[in-house]
Amino acid sequence: MVFSSPFFLGCFLPLVLLLHRVAPPERRNAVLLCGSLFFYAWGEPRAVFLMLGLIAVCHRCALGIENARRAGRRRAASLILAAGLFANLGALAVFKYASFAIGNLAALGLTLPDPHIPLPIGISFYSFQCVSYLVDVSRGTVPAARSPRDFALYVSLFPQLVAGPIVRYSSVAAQLRDRAPDAAAAVDGFARFGRGLAKKAIIADTLALSADAAFPADVSGMPVAMAWFGTICYALQIYYDFSGYSDMAIGLGRILGFDFPENFDHPYSASSLRDFWRRWHMSLSGWLRDYVYIPLGGSRRGRFRTAVNTLAVFSLCGLWHGASWCFVAWGAWHGAGVVVERLFRGSRRASAPRSAALRAAAGIASRAGVLLFALVGWVPFKAGTDGRGLAYAASYLRLMFTGHGAGPFFSWRPALDATGPFAIVVLCVAAALCMERPAAALAPSGRTTASRVAGFALFSAALVFALSSGYSPFIYFRF
Repeated sequence: MVFSSPFFLGCFLPLVLLLHRVAPPERRNAVLLCGSLFFYAWGEPRAVFLMLGLIAVCHRCALGIENARRAGRRRAASLILAAGLFANLGALAVFKYASFAIGNLAALGLTLPDPHIPLPIGISFYSFQCVSYLVDVSRGTVPAARSPRDFALYVSLFPQLVAGPIVRYSSVAAQLRDRAPDAAAAVDGFARFGRGLAKKAIIADTLALSADAAFPADVSGMPVAMAWFGTICYALQIYYDFSGYSDMAIGLGRILGFDFPENFDHPYSASSLRDFWRRWHMSLSGWLRDYVYIPLGGSRRGRFRTAVNTLAVFSLCGLWHGASWCFVAWGAWHGAGVVVERLFRGSRRASAPRSAALRAAAGIASRAGVLLFALVGWVPFKAGTDGRGLAYAASYLRLMFTGHGAGPFFSWRPALDATGPFAIVVLCVAAALCMERPAAALAPSGRTTASRVAGFALFSAALVFALSSGYSPFIYFRF
């Protein structure tokens, strides 16, 4: 079920909110759990049993880990943790990466039958939530959930189930046990949901038409200007698509009494690649830092080990997004950029300009460099999303930077004749709003009357767009 679909907006959401509001406090979690399972089963009727199985395994493992820790049986606790991690990561490996692994083995001459297992929606997100929960219980930073119902709701809560943010148990444990309706929070949440729906239905879906047209199966003869235009459209599309979903999830959570973590903070305004990853998909980058990078040694074991850890974590980040070498290349590209940036960070500081004008120019150049670096990375990412390979991404980048095989520079493709002018207007607005300072000046945010009015107005406009358009899943539903 998609947040922007007529059934969700006109039937499911009003009914769940009504039942949640009128239910006694002790029944609200049951209402949300039933609604969340229905929400997931709407699109994945068989996969819901996999999710419920992993929920049961994690609940029992967490209790076993806690009991073993209290009894001083550390080895038993470690073994139970390993079993829980194996169940979650094993399920993720089988359902998401089995065909990828078999295809690569076939390229090496080892032929195995490919089961072609369908990828359950959201498994990348809820499996990572389960892993963080088990590790946190093992570390003693959170208590194990006693109620199977409450833990099942934590994993399956419909606003963030299929595309995040990745919510840690510690951030919602108290709210699962006790939360009271808050009219002001509900109004703010609905306004936030409206802004997210507008991002998706008005901006992302409009830019998707241009982005898809600019990434044809055969790039030969395509104008260089079109290649750059399409890449910029895709960069903004994926930002507004995913941040829009996150806004809707956070807004719905606020209406229901939950505080979900922020997931985006104007990443295209970043002054460095490390800053970019502090702003982009913040719940995933924080998860990888705390549960992979730091356990590997982080930056505590010298420059070489730090570089290896960084490349490993970013490559894993790419692979998490999809079973394709295009995604691995995207992650490795960012990892290599962060490594190089860290190596030259000290020398840049030593040679930093002293005058205000030079510092401002250096800041603009730094932000432009990060933006260009991110644009280059989105080309293999888009190729992986469309099911194409690294060779396609390489051809596309060669056309962008060298014009090899390109058509006339300013010859726009016929596919954009109808949508081009409107897409360019949306592109300009989107480019301004995705940057930190223009967004602060043009788009009211926070818990203010102006923000609430803007959110409701955007919801109304976005609803018209959503109802008049066809089925348009979020990009991250595929991951």
